[in-house]
Amino acid sequence: MRKTKMMAALAFALIASSAIADTIEQRAASCFGCHGEHGQSQIDYTPSLGGQQAAYALIQLFMFREKLRIFEPMNEMAKALSDDDLRTFSDFIAKLPKPAPPADAGDPARLQRAQALAKQYHCNACHNADFSGRDNVPRIADQREDYLLKTLREYKDNSRHGYDATMAEALQPVTPEQIADLAYYIARLR
Repeated sequence: MRKTKMMAALAFALIASSAIADTIEQRAASCFGCHGEHGQSQIDYTPSLGGQQAAYALIQLFMFREKLRIFEPMNEMAKALSDDDLRTFSDFIAKLPKPAPPADAGDPARLQRAQALAKQYHCNACHNADFSGRDNVPRIADQREDYLLKTLREYKDNSRHGYDATMAEALQPVTPEQIADLAYYIARLR
């Protein structure tokens, strides 16, 4: 809870500074306070934004603005954004550099096991073979492992709601151990 309050305070401070910004780069500086320089997150459980699909980012920003997805700092950041602002931000996010995989290449046996799981559960059907995403499907390749694990768990237990039920349905047969392996693998794609 303390971390959420800290992030909310940071978000509120950044909102004030972005209100006087003129360019998208200046306005996006408030995003980088949490999501990292150039959208490369260094904060636990906070996603990297770099290289995210514009259509997906647009949907997420809309959901935050309309409080269809609840995370107070993001709800506060998005509440004053117009539809044009949402499109401008999502297009900007899509042009940021994609996240790099961690320096640790990972355990080959675990990666192989998880790669088989990704095929078994058809993760590549929506997210693409390289997990780059497309259209309204997010890029998850090289996303933070802690964020992937948290998000997959939330979809599975239905505490995170997407704009449709696809992920909740897809994760129902996946065990908690398999979810951990999938997050490990996707975070280390090369």
